[in-house]
Amino acid sequence: MMVFPERLPDWTAAWHRPLLPVGLQTMQRWQQTGDVCAALNACEGAAGVCFVPQEELPAGMAYEQFIYDTRQVPTRSNWHDFFNGLMWLHFPRTKLRLNALQGEELARLGGVGATRGPVRDALTLFDENVALLQAPDALWEALAWKRWDEVFGSLRALWAESRLVLFGHATLEQLVQPFKGITAHVYRVPAAAGLCTDGPEGAARWDAWLAEALTAEHLRGKPFVHLPVLGVPGWWAANAEADFYQDPKVFRPLRRPPVHVTA
Repeated sequence: MMVFPERLPDWTAAWHRPLLPVGLQTMQRWQQTGDVCAALNACEGAAGVCFVPQEELPAGMAYEQFIYDTRQVPTRSNWHDFFNGLMWLHFPRTKLRLNALQGEELARLGGVGATRGPVRDALTLFDENVALLQAPDALWEALAWKRWDEVFGSLRALWAESRLVLFGHATLEQLVQPFKGITAHVYRVPAAAGLCTDGPEGAARWDAWLAEALTAEHLRGKPFVHLPVLGVPGWWAANAEADFYQDPKVFRPLRRPPVHVTA
């Protein structure tokens, strides 16, 4: 039986606001009908996929393989899969690209093995946990090297010139009940990709760029940097206090040089 979760997202929060109005309308439809698949399928977009109950995924078949073969997305009645559906609606070409790369890797490996391997690991990480950031070089470099006193101190004003959009649906799910330690793997979007404004139409620019840019070989190197997202200026009231960042369990020191500092 389909159910609707008790806890609701805060659609006015900086992390969920870019998904308006589709996110709110789809949530309300799910809330009224109790059917998350029908609520998502009623929206335009999603690159031709449709959402089906999780029970339609055959036993023993990889989730990614099923999508690759059928263009159907198994979906449970929870926030995790709901936000996955919203990403299909806002970034359909990127989601198709990630799935195609998963399908190609499964074919290369001869199916699901004991381990996912570095490419499938990176693809899954991107899908679940990535945040997309367009930022000045100075801010990006400081973030890559975890120079937190610059990222949130001397370079704090540069966040006003930046654009951060959450793509990973697991991270979006976590932020239904936000806590300080939520950390995303950040992928840099160049200025040439244009500006991503709120809603599917604005996301389409980054979607087109990502669908062309993402390759298995590039993602194998995990070209990501870490960002505790509630440290972003304007995202969380508590971070207006300087001691918010004096927490090494969240704002951790650099352990090894970043793979990619520039885009």
